[in-house]
Amino acid sequence: MRVIWVATFTLLAGSAVLPAREASPASSPNPIVSFFSRSEQPLHQYRAFRRMHSTSENGKYEAWLDAWTELKDGRFTYEIVSERGSDMARGKVLRPLLAREMEMVNRGDGHKSELTPDNYEFTEAGRDGDGARVVQIKPRRSDPMLVDGRAVLNDGGDLVRVEGKLSKSPSFWTSLVNIVRRYARIGGVRVPVATETTAKVKFVGTAQLEVLYDYQTVNGKPVAISEQRSAMPGQIAGR
Repeated sequence: MRVIWVATFTLLAGSAVLPAREASPASSPNPIVSFFSRSEQPLHQYRAFRRMHSTSENGKYEAWLDAWTELKDGRFTYEIVSERGSDMARGKVLRPLLAREMEMVNRGDGHKSELTPDNYEFTEAGRDGDGARVVQIKPRRSDPMLVDGRAVLNDGGDLVRVEGKLSKSPSFWTSLVNIVRRYARIGGVRVPVATETTAKVKFVGTAQLEVLYDYQTVNGKPVAISEQRSAMPGQIAGR
């Protein structure tokens, strides 16, 4: 049972923050495709405080881990500063997630999860209950790093959230993996500020993972505390 739960979230490491490449100039007549193809300043350098929390349905494997993470010169590094809770969850889930992310980023696999026409088909889907613009996103291939669901844009046309299920389960032991990724602009650069994942795991039940990002610098520029706070989702910023 422990191995099943560990394997599930270790394979979900692709859901963590990855550096984005600069997009090519838009050439498609489809305005939605053009929107996701447009050039913008990529996230190529940052230093952020990462807060991670994992738990299983019965709470037996609940754990917390805090770490400084940094992307510089194409290399991702991290330094764990505190951790508590289940020894198994910390040693077999949270630490391996950071190690797996470092391996993927440093190997140059970031483009495989980007929200671009190379990875997704985009379709207008109207407005949600809050009046925000919704775009249906359909992965072009089955891949545990891609989300089958929707992207939500704010009134200014900027991406604020991606939500849905992974297009491919990361293992035989998972029947459903749902994810919500929240984004904001800090220093003019779009960055992830929170990731929430819920998975149905055989013999374990529901397992959850939450990751929060508190940026100190973005692309070499210091981030003001007020800017970081305003970028956080409302239900998280007040914690």
